[in-house]
Amino acid sequence: MADGITGLSSAYWVEEARSESTDGRRVRSIFLSDLHLGCRHTKSAALLSFLKHQKPEFLYLVGDIIDGWKVKRGWYWNDEYSFLVRRLIGMMKHGTIVRYCPGNHDEFLRNFFDSFGSIEIADEFVHRLADGRMALVMHGDQFDTVVRHHRWLSMLGDFGYDALLALNRLFNWARQMLGMGYWSLSAYIKRQVKRATSFISNFEDVITRHAASHGCNAVICGHIHTPRMSERNGIDYWNTGDWVESCTALVEYTDGSVELIYHPWSIESPSEADNTPDSQSDPMELESLASMSGVN
Repeated sequence: MADGITGLSSAYWVEEARSESTDGRRVRSIFLSDLHLGCRHTKSAALLSFLKHQKPEFLYLVGDIIDGWKVKRGWYWNDEYSFLVRRLIGMMKHGTIVRYCPGNHDEFLRNFFDSFGSIEIADEFVHRLADGRMALVMHGDQFDTVVRHHRWLSMLGDFGYDALLALNRLFNWARQMLGMGYWSLSAYIKRQVKRATSFISNFEDVITRHAASHGCNAVICGHIHTPRMSERNGIDYWNTGDWVESCTALVEYTDGSVELIYHPWSIESPSEADNTPDSQSDPMELESLASMSGVN
C-alpha cells in the first residue's frame, strides 16, 4: 500500500515546470496518464520540460503510456520519446518509486502484474495520502463498456480521434501563422457533443462509486482525456488528463495539497544536451515494455 498525499479539490494552472509550488511546497508525487507513446500526437517536448526538474518520491503512470494499438497501423517513435524514456529511467535511478496501472492501449502489461524490473505494475493501487485518506489509482478503462465489449468500435473511434487530432494540429498551425494562441478544436468538439458529455458524467459516477466500495476517499484516473478535479458521490474525483491534448499532470505536495497542473506544449524540442545526466541512463526497462506490445 502506497504512501502519498491528498488535498484540495481545485485545479491550478501554471505556465512553467517547477519542482515546488510558488509558495515553496515540494512535489512529493506525480500522476501521469495517456502519453500514448507510439502515436504522432504525443506532446513529448512539453512533458520532458515538465519533468526536467522533478524529483518526486512517487511517480504513478496511470495507463496508456505506450500506445500498443498503433503497432499494426503506424507505430511512430522519435528521439524525444527516447529522451522521455531515459528521463523516467533516470528518475527511478535517483530513487523515485514508479508504479504503473495499465490502460486499454497498453493492456499487454496486464500479463506482467506485480513488477517489471523496478516498476511495480497493477490494475489498481491504493495511495495513502498525507492526511490519512486513501486514493484509488487506476486507468479507468474498466468502466468503459465500448472498450470492454465492443473493441472493434473502440478502435474505430480511436482512428477517428487520430484524424481529429491531425485536424487540430493543422488548425492551430493556421492560428499560429495569424499570431493567435493555441485553442483545442478537438476539446471544443468533445464539449459540444451531448453523448460525450453524458459519457464523461457516467464515467465519473461509476468510478467514484467503485472507489467508495474500496473504502477510499478519492480516485485518481485517466482514460477519457478530460482533466478535472471535482467531487462525486462524496468522493474526490481527480482525472490526470493526457499529453496529446491537455498536457496536464496531477501533483501532490508534501503539505498535503493536490493540484492539477497544465504545462504549455508550444515549446521547441529539447536537444540531447537538455537531457543530461538522465539521458545517460539505460532506458532498457520501459523500451522493453514498448517492444512487448509487438514492436520490432
